[in-house]
Amino acid sequence: MKMKQIWPVLKDYTMMTVGAVLVAASINLFFVPNNVVTGGIMGVAMMLYSFFGLPIGVVTLAANIPLFIIGWRQLGGFMFGVRTLYATVVVSVAIDLLAPFMHSVTKDPLLYILYGALLDGIGVGLVFRARGTTGGIDILARLLEQRFGIQPGRSLLVMNIVVFGGAFFSYGSEPVLYAILAAFIGSFVLDYTLAAGGSARQALIISSKPEAVTHALLHDLGRGVTMLEGKGGYTGDQRAVLLCVVSRNEISFVKNIVSAADPHAFLIIGDVSEVLGEGFRTFAHRPEPQPAVVSTPALATGEEKAV
Repeated sequence: MKMKQIWPVLKDYTMMTVGAVLVAASINLFFVPNNVVTGGIMGVAMMLYSFFGLPIGVVTLAANIPLFIIGWRQLGGFMFGVRTLYATVVVSVAIDLLAPFMHSVTKDPLLYILYGALLDGIGVGLVFRARGTTGGIDILARLLEQRFGIQPGRSLLVMNIVVFGGAFFSYGSEPVLYAILAAFIGSFVLDYTLAAGGSARQALIISSKPEAVTHALLHDLGRGVTMLEGKGGYTGDQRAVLLCVVSRNEISFVKNIVSAADPHAFLIIGDVSEVLGEGFRTFAHRPEPQPAVVSTPALATGEEKAV
């Protein structure tokens, strides 16, 4: 396998590992010591730990099995399954292994809610960016995102309401109020982390020297360029309009390239929330639906017919 093929996979698994450890740190440093339920399967595991002393990681791993099967079938087959299994195991193991070495760093509600939600949101966001999940209701959130375009942070917030209801009877009102606040903050951090990974800048360039600008963008920056046809509303003159999408840190190079190739060009720069395709994030793989096979009794040959 070439390095070009290995590097993206290595990058994704490194990102998932960092994200999983951040999630474990948020639980051990901020949430568990202060009786703040995080929601989802992890929140249920934390309640079981408080009452029966059951290991959070083991309970989380066991409860993830049915949801893992759903994700395997619906969200991308082998690749999704392996990545989700990896992230789930790392989170579960990290929670139990790091627990003896991680203790509460603050008893101030404002601090442990803010920093706990921050670490958790960034951690889950990194795992999502690497096309995995940390298991539990995160799998359902990814399914809703893929099928209906619902932002994961919002769907997770709604689903966590059920867990918070159970936590109300277990911990009382104050910890639950803290948990709801942490869930709100974490959902925004999660969505922001995902947006930071997929956002880019779009450059629209109106130039009288389109060939020179295109050549410079292709060869100096290595980005693709799409040439559109434009017409001046006042003059009626035909002008080429170049469309180029780049990462945020490349936009300064675009300005320099356009300025050098055509000082009189008109450059419009806008934000793009997400870019999928070559040079950016790849499309999420959706397993192709398999045709159902039904028996047709009327056939004398006894053959089965696919529908």
